[in-house]
Amino acid sequence: MNPQPDLPAACVDTDEGTPVSLKIRERIQAAHKRFNANDNIADFIQPGELDQLLDEVTRKMEGVLDSLVIDTERDHNTTDTARRLAKMYVNEVFKGRYVKAPRITEFPNAERLNELMIVGPITVRSACSHHFCPVIGKVWIGVMPNEHTNVIGLSKYARLAEWIMSRPQIQEEAVVQLADLIQAKTKPDGLALVMQATHYCMAWRGVKDLDSKMINSVMRGVFLKDMNLRREFLSLIPRKA
Repeated sequence: MNPQPDLPAACVDTDEGTPVSLKIRERIQAAHKRFNANDNIADFIQPGELDQLLDEVTRKMEGVLDSLVIDTERDHNTTDTARRLAKMYVNEVFKGRYVKAPRITEFPNAERLNELMIVGPITVRSACSHHFCPVIGKVWIGVMPNEHTNVIGLSKYARLAEWIMSRPQIQEEAVVQLADLIQAKTKPDGLALVMQATHYCMAWRGVKDLDSKMINSVMRGVFLKDMNLRREFLSLIPRKA
């Protein structure tokens, strides 16, 4: 019986054994999309691959702990630390990168509401994309609706904020991403966001200053044109030092 001839390289299935992160990365690159730290890549992750990614991150984290000369075999406190870290990053802290946006039910503005509405403070938790240290703070959202504005429930603003913030971020970009998302969902005449947060890359390392906070804002539509409306929104935000 003649042996099977060698198959051309193009016919050999080389997908088996390829890290799932590489498969996802190749799909993103083939679509000419970016995969920055604060980008959502859920559209390029196939069913079951998030669990595979969790396993891959666990293995990589084991290597990091080994390089830090931490005995994860004999130290009962760090035996499962690699897995805990992987779960924290994939399923919690950076979840907003790997899952699709939460489903939000939108209702027409049947009563034609046209008065300023403020939501907040919403507690937000993110991570600095420079050091992966926590960024924890609050967000206030001001909406000036019109008769065509979609109305969403108060809790939905918090869900949208969590989805955006659960990624490695810098605060200046995070509030713009959140503003873009809410504006697309609600289509108001005006939108205003203010975020105040403590950055633990300053509090935990570096200058180790726990008291410093960063405050920034995004103003859209009538909040840019009407200074009185803008002042009203800012005056109604009960920020605490």
